[in-house]
Amino acid sequence: MVQDADLFAAVQTYFDGLYHCDPDRLNAVFHESSSLFDAESGEIFAEPIAPFIRDVGLNEPNSPANLGQAPESEILLVDWLSPKCATVKIRIRAREKIYQDHLGFVKGSDGWKIVSKIWFLERVVA
Repeated sequence: MVQDADLFAAVQTYFDGLYHCDPDRLNAVFHESSSLFDAESGEIFAEPIAPFIRDVGLNEPNSPANLGQAPESEILLVDWLSPKCATVKIRIRAREKIYQDHLGFVKGSDGWKIVSKIWFLERVVA
């Protein structure tokens, strides 16, 4: 089985970026050409990464960190395609929403980068 501490560090950067609503951390872990996808409405929704990161950053005053919410994030599964490609399934809480994401990672000369994100709103908690 493949193990790469740098991949897990990249996942932690993603967790921290969302927890703090920090565009710098998210820009560090997402490849500039990556996109987000979901189908919550019954139609495929696709968004380039830049607007997502901008919107997350605008929420910084209401970030889980600033609201005093304890971090709640976990890696559920790592599926290695090769030593340089992996899909990481995670669960993360952002305020009252709990999401599952499938993050497509590729390792290049600048380290592990998320090249795609498929997300699902698992549930809303009080």
